Amino acid sequence: MRPFSIKTKLCVLVVASVLITTGFLLIALRTDTELRFVMVFSMIATLLITQFVAQSLTAPLDAMTGVARSIAHGDYGRRVSENRRDELGDLSRAINRMADELDAQDRQRKELVANVSHELRTPIAGLRAVLENVVDGVCEADPETMRTALRQTERLGRLVDTLLDLSRLDNGVVPLKARTFEVWPYLSGIIKEAGMIAAARPGLASGSGTHTRSDVHLHLDVQPTGLTAHADPERLHQVLANLIDNAMKHSPARGRVTVRARGGPYPGSLTLEVQDEGPGIPRTEWHRVFERFNRGSAAPSHGPGSDGGTGLGLAIARWAVELHGGRIRVAESERGCRMLVTLPGVSPHPG
Repeated sequence: MRPFSIKTKLCVLVVASVLITTGFLLIALRTDTELRFVMVFSMIATLLITQFVAQSLTAPLDAMTGVARSIAHGDYGRRVSENRRDELGDLSRAINRMADELDAQDRQRKELVANVSHELRTPIAGLRAVLENVVDGVCEADPETMRTALRQTERLGRLVDTLLDLSRLDNGVVPLKARTFEVWPYLSGIIKEAGMIAAARPGLASGSGTHTRSDVHLHLDVQPTGLTAHADPERLHQVLANLIDNAMKHSPARGRVTVRARGGPYPGSLTLEVQDEGPGIPRTEWHRVFERFNRGSAAPSHGPGSDGGTGLGLAIARWAVELHGGRIRVAESERGCRMLVTLPGVSPHPG
């Protein structure tokens, strides 16, 4: 029993009432005071003590009720005092934690609506402009015009895929389909795909505008060359596609992005690194880069057409890595940003 618990206080109240009644009774016996006066005085004293204890218990409950009503009406700014050391203090801290979490979720919901609205507006406006020009006869439906419309449609598709992944993340309904595969050809395919997507983007907004992200060199380093891994290739593709895309966006012109793969201590375990030569991430931001909707406070991307994205890519990457039981983090680097991913593979001691 805690020294300041409600149970202790009630026990003290009962003991005090008994002691007061007994004390008045002894006084009555020694002074020949009538019994009815003793009963009246003891009842008054007991009621005063009970009122004091009851006030100390009901006052914080009234405050909690007011805060709970405010939360129910969408006001997450109010908090309950946490200066008690009993069960009501624990309840106060729990209510405040609940209010903090609801406040954070409400902010995330508003940020999601704002980010998705912003992300949808641009490709829809671009696609509408292209189609209106074709319908009005301003331009012909030639391959170049159709490629422009296709790029906007693909951007919409990527956003929808991101939102679906986010929904699966929240609902926990994504199964992990792990299998053993060879790392070199797998990573080569991802890097080739990333290079093709980057080369299809418009030129850099700054400078002469003659560069595309194809000027960023993608380098693959796998040792040993016959390295194998045990993971879900589709989920791992999400991780690497996000990391490589971010690295290319933040790379300077004619920069270099390196993808390294090394084996781990267990069969199928894998260590992956994605490193760029960009401005890097300030150490103060390391703990926030994997949060939802976080776009960072570092220098803006050097990549073409960088609009900051939805801020969900790295959050989804962390989810996919943790689904494997692995870890993703920002690692020390003398230059640029270095992302480190570790996957456990098949542990010889499951559980």
